[in-house]
Amino acid sequence: MSLLQRRAVARTLRSILRAAFVIATTVAAEPSQSANRNALRDIVQEQCLPHWLQQKDPAPCERVYLTGQPGSDGYAVLADIKGGAHFLLISVHTITGIESPEILGSQALNYFAAAWQARDRLAAVLGHAIPRDDVGLAVNPEHGRGQDQLHIHIECLGPEVYQILHASAARLNENWSSIRLAGRDYLALRVMGDDLGMNNPFEILAQLPGARPAMGAYTLLVAGMQFKDGPGFIVVTGRKVPGAELLLDSTCALAGRGQEPRARP
Repeated sequence: MSLLQRRAVARTLRSILRAAFVIATTVAAEPSQSANRNALRDIVQEQCLPHWLQQKDPAPCERVYLTGQPGSDGYAVLADIKGGAHFLLISVHTITGIESPEILGSQALNYFAAAWQARDRLAAVLGHAIPRDDVGLAVNPEHGRGQDQLHIHIECLGPEVYQILHASAARLNENWSSIRLAGRDYLALRVMGDDLGMNNPFEILAQLPGARPAMGAYTLLVAGMQFKDGPGFIVVTGRKVPGAELLLDSTCALAGRGQEPRARP
């Protein structure tokens, strides 16, 4: 078989796998809407990971990353079944969600930092670069998710959320402050830096008084931001509120205005 033929077969296989995934699973924010709460885990562990290890082809995922150490962790990036500019960063190992102690372990990956680096997939869908302050990353709480495998939603911010975060940016610092989004009360703080680096939002949340033993009750949103004194992020959390995924927008309406001048804070 020629190289071109092998590539054609690989493309066909990828298409078949993607179609099978769409038919077999439903990934949604609300638990009652999910047909299989282990669908993401099954896709990553039974398809993406074996394909990557055997063929260096992550299909049906977009990419697979492994740390390379024996027994080490990794993650996969998968296009969300609902379509649009919406991707999921999923742990390769079995980690149930935000409540899992593994995310706070000494050897834990900074999954949010990895999700931020994967925002290039949004630009690939939209066909142009996306400003950092259009991008949001979200983890839903235990009561507001449809999948029991740790995953971070990678999308654009909802337009209203974008406006509120920008209006609040100047008053935020490294301490938690109250902020109201979508009619609910949240807490927010800022983290400086072009990327998340050593700043792990899960660890930042765990330092909030009372949060560590009740992580599953919290949702997390990390929004890129260009502050007056440099690039950074706004970390938003809430307890007993809907999942932060609902603060995002897979249509990326903000990025659709990407060619228009926009005021920066």
